[in-house]
Amino acid sequence: MLTMAPLLWAGNAIVGRLVHDLISPFTLNLVRWCIAFVLLLPLAAYVLRKNSAIWQCWKQYAVLGILGIGSYNALLYLALKTSSPLNVTLVGSSMPIWMLLIGRIWFGTAISGRQTLGAILSVLGVAIVLSRGDAQQLLKLQLVPGDWFILMATIVWSLYSWLLSRSAQSMPSQHEVRSNWAAFLMAQMVFGIGWSAVLAGGEAAVGSLVFIPSWKLAAAMLFIVIGPAILAYRFWGEGVRRAGPATAGFFANLIPLFTALLSIPILGQIPQLYHGVAFALIVGGIVVSSRR
Repeated sequence: MLTMAPLLWAGNAIVGRLVHDLISPFTLNLVRWCIAFVLLLPLAAYVLRKNSAIWQCWKQYAVLGILGIGSYNALLYLALKTSSPLNVTLVGSSMPIWMLLIGRIWFGTAISGRQTLGAILSVLGVAIVLSRGDAQQLLKLQLVPGDWFILMATIVWSLYSWLLSRSAQSMPSQHEVRSNWAAFLMAQMVFGIGWSAVLAGGEAAVGSLVFIPSWKLAAAMLFIVIGPAILAYRFWGEGVRRAGPATAGFFANLIPLFTALLSIPILGQIPQLYHGVAFALIVGGIVVSSRR
């Protein structure tokens, strides 16, 4: 499950780049989750009732929804306006660092030597990509806006994953909801869609709204909703619950590997030698941190 989610999210970056001229990022995020909401209604409509247990913990669900539903993907699609899918996912490979730091600072979780070594390998992989294989480039590195947005998105997702893994302790009365993946996702979507609507409204207010209906956009939305939204969130949530957020963070670094493989036939982007070195370091970080 921790491998399938990155595969679907890699496809999300590719498809998001393909349609970035057809729909603006905040609107794309809003439409994506509205469609997912409708698709999940037959499975989890009961959580929306007035007597539903989710209203007892609405503040916790609001935080999860704003971070995981309303903010992360909006920042991702915004990053894809000015950065390539490969660079976006490689910069996002700094996630293990943020996972470990947030776990240590906010939740008091110890950091093992293996996790530290794995994180160092991952950071080296990111540095190689940003420098394009030339160490001198790091001294005059200039990040495009998309790189900053994906860095923000990575921190947001790291915090979301930790809160997700601690939901059993923070919401003990929600066992029935948490045991049903569709209901748990629906509870987050209720609040996440509201925040997404605020961002999309701001986008329209400043004149940045773009929406050009086409069959290409419809096909892209179908994939984004079923794969990266519903299935990937299902896989990631269960994977985090079983393996823990610190270990799961390293598996997120499979996203650039899958993105590179998908970019070759779809976008015609040929990975360079330094990409291969970065992949080796990233995968090495996963192996070192996850093996017993």
